[in-house]
Amino acid sequence: MQFVAYLTYDGNAEAAFDFYARCFDGKVTMRARYSDAPPEMPSPPELRDKMMHVRLEVGDQVLMASDAMAPQCPYEPIKGCSVSIQLDSPAEAERIFGALAEGGTVQMPIGETFWAARFGALVDRYGVPWMINCPHPQ
Repeated sequence: MQFVAYLTYDGNAEAAFDFYARCFDGKVTMRARYSDAPPEMPSPPELRDKMMHVRLEVGDQVLMASDAMAPQCPYEPIKGCSVSIQLDSPAEAERIFGALAEGGTVQMPIGETFWAARFGALVDRYGVPWMINCPHPQ
């Protein structure tokens, strides 16, 4: 079994996933626009160029998303949840934290804690909350 986060955006899913691909040295492996849907699945014209589904792969990890299908399913910001990343290297934790924090809001600066060699929390420029964690070596 694998748990995969599926994020929803307010019309900027493609830009967000291009940004994440750079931050994580990953690759966007799927981009499906609402205009790609078959005729029996009509969508509002304003969604034509928005993402119906986008997929990012980083190693064997996957993150997926879409743009909210307003007005049927309006966008709501993420509340009470974060995407948590577990890393082995403090330097890599700091690099990724710095990249994601660009244009975002740092909630807890990355640093050493009693539970981790590095931990930090932020909300990125697209409104997604992230927790970056690098445990102490065993």
